[in-house]
Amino acid sequence: MKTTEHNLHTPHTETLPCGLRIVSAPSTGNVVYCGMAVNTGTRDEQAHESGMAHFCEHMTFKGTHNRRSWHILNRMECVGGDLNAYTGKEETIYYSAFLKEHFGRAVDLLFDITLGSTYPQNEMNKEVEVVIDEIESYNDSPSELIFDEFENLIFNGHTLGRNILGEAEQLRKLTSQDMQNFALRTYRPRNMVFFVYGDVAPEIVHKEATRALKKVIESMPTELAVQKGLAEVYTPEAITNQEFGRIAPTPYKPKDKVVHKNTHQAHVLIGTRCYGAKDPKHIRLYLLNNILGGPSMNSRLNLSLREKNGLVYTVESNMTCYTDTGVWSIYFGCDKKDVSKCKSLVLKELKKLIDAPLSEHALAAAKRQIKGQIGIANDNSESVGLTLAKTYLHYHKVRNIEELFRKIDALTAAELHETAVELFAPEKLTTLIYK
Repeated sequence: MKTTEHNLHTPHTETLPCGLRIVSAPSTGNVVYCGMAVNTGTRDEQAHESGMAHFCEHMTFKGTHNRRSWHILNRMECVGGDLNAYTGKEETIYYSAFLKEHFGRAVDLLFDITLGSTYPQNEMNKEVEVVIDEIESYNDSPSELIFDEFENLIFNGHTLGRNILGEAEQLRKLTSQDMQNFALRTYRPRNMVFFVYGDVAPEIVHKEATRALKKVIESMPTELAVQKGLAEVYTPEAITNQEFGRIAPTPYKPKDKVVHKNTHQAHVLIGTRCYGAKDPKHIRLYLLNNILGGPSMNSRLNLSLREKNGLVYTVESNMTCYTDTGVWSIYFGCDKKDVSKCKSLVLKELKKLIDAPLSEHALAAAKRQIKGQIGIANDNSESVGLTLAKTYLHYHKVRNIEELFRKIDALTAAELHETAVELFAPEKLTTLIYK
């Protein structure tokens, strides 16, 4: 494959006639990350489909019109590559990492499994037990399980709060036809993005993508290709993100809940509903969240609960921004007798941000720190590739680090104070405790 020189700041985008969007960004090195991002997740499941998006992800590796399960699993592994996937609340992403000489092989496989899977019933009967084992393993980890229950409280039974893995009883009822119906509704070219991060020229990306798409179409009955939208033709202007009439969550109401789990340690989440990724104010919370409980040891919550008082091993704050809403939370695990004291210290740190704006010195230090963290994270090629996919899938744009830095630099202490007052007041917080 010819090595070409690319500008790292000028990704290539295009849309195939069937509506499949393509985004490719150049990188140096001999390893390529590419995949297929599907604009569907737990949020898009119907009432009888709880756990379907994640189960469908598993089953996408279990057979196509061209390949059996073993051939799929072996295709990239036999050349030292990796094939993986994950399911979120609003997207499902399949991706592979490999040496660039195997680019055509990877593209062929990714198109085949995401557009040509057959979801055979015999494989479903086996794989459902694997998924249920995954559920049981997850249920044994209260520090992870609590996040799912917390989101369900925050979103008040909306599908955004639904457990991604689903429930064993419902999963065992799903059939191959159910999964095919789900895929026909969601795994459509207009609802997908093919992404590439690596030293691959745009013309090669286009050539391999169109070849792989043609091969998938030829492998299945014409009627099925039409049903899947593979043979449809759209003008670029007609391509929009398909959200299947996604319903906004009901209004947020704070709650307090204690669940007796008979665990050695208490697990606590305190938080609220917050901004979606399309809301410009989410960048304010992004910085505030990092100040409070980001990954650095000098976060305010870590200094207060761990370093000064020795009450916890882990304390962190997190924000998850969906397309139209989000959830922000603080998590800590502690001895059961220390729950009240830890909660008091958390509220004390929130009150500091509510009572007065950051000083100019503190604001400058916070900006400098988060920009350094972003820069280091951007050195992880897999993370960059997946961010490229997710950002282009949902927002039809490519994240620009310099633009993000400019937005961070433009933040004022008054804006952060306004957001702290809006979100962190005690009467606006939901609390979930496992003890």
